[in-house]
Amino acid sequence: MTNTESSLVGVRFIGSGSAVPDRVLTNHDLAQMVDTTDEWIASRTGIRERHIADGENDSVANLAAQAGQKAIAAAGLSPEDIDLIILSTSTSDDLFGTAGRVQKILGAERAVAFDMVAACSGFVFGVVTASQYIRTGAYKNILLIGADVLSRWVDWQDRRTCILFGDGAGAVVLQASNASKPQDNLLGFEMRSDGKGNEFLNINYSGRSTFEPISMNGQEVYRFAVRRVPEVIEKSLHYAHLEVHDLDWLILHQANQRIIDAVVNRFGIDPAKAVSNMGKYGNTSAASIPIALDEWVQAGKIQPDHLIAIAGFGAGLSWGSAVFRWG
Repeated sequence: MTNTESSLVGVRFIGSGSAVPDRVLTNHDLAQMVDTTDEWIASRTGIRERHIADGENDSVANLAAQAGQKAIAAAGLSPEDIDLIILSTSTSDDLFGTAGRVQKILGAERAVAFDMVAACSGFVFGVVTASQYIRTGAYKNILLIGADVLSRWVDWQDRRTCILFGDGAGAVVLQASNASKPQDNLLGFEMRSDGKGNEFLNINYSGRSTFEPISMNGQEVYRFAVRRVPEVIEKSLHYAHLEVHDLDWLILHQANQRIIDAVVNRFGIDPAKAVSNMGKYGNTSAASIPIALDEWVQAGKIQPDHLIAIAGFGAGLSWGSAVFRWG
């Protein structure tokens, strides 16, 4: 039995939203801070600029709530309709959890809310988690948010990492479909983790009330991503009884354009199907996939019934993929 065949209630994806801070930090700005250039950054990552939090208004909770409000409105719902809020973040405003703050800002008084930590795989893991609550009949309307303010944890003197990260939030509303003929639009998924690679990307706790900035072995993370990401996409397509060329869109975690290009070349698909917006946003961790998804929805590129594969990968190490039909 596959991971979709036992579903009792179908899952639909009915609304999206996103939010980023107003402040933009360009590669040229970074060149005034560390020994780097716009050409060096863009040629190696595809990133030209990123949005950076600037004050309390750009907290994880506020950005997440802004994205959530847009997603709820796009879904034709009100905050009171939401049963569950899952906030996928690794940069919580409060180590006890930030989802409750988001619930308060939204006024989603009926919802239960909790944080999920899975780094850059967080949105994919959140899609799978939210879908299980729907399929078992536990909840009807779920707001899934990916939000991170990574600029809090960047060493702005480390040119290997400070060029990569940006801040933002993206959200999707998932809804139960339990009519006489339920429509289940989550078609397949695969999630993986390997703690042996934990040392390659982390924010370490080093003592009382002290955390180290982001530490990353870029070469190892790149090798891991180009090897493992195609595997989980193939597995989720297998569960969905689909081939990669059936897809309308491929949305990978927006970490590095070279990773996207490598996966596209591996599958031999049309590069135009591979969504890329990291040039404007950088790596926003759990927010990157839903921000890209929402941008393509708002542009009218993603249409109802389009087949989409998403894949996240990052610290843990963790990686995963899901295939779903929009709408």
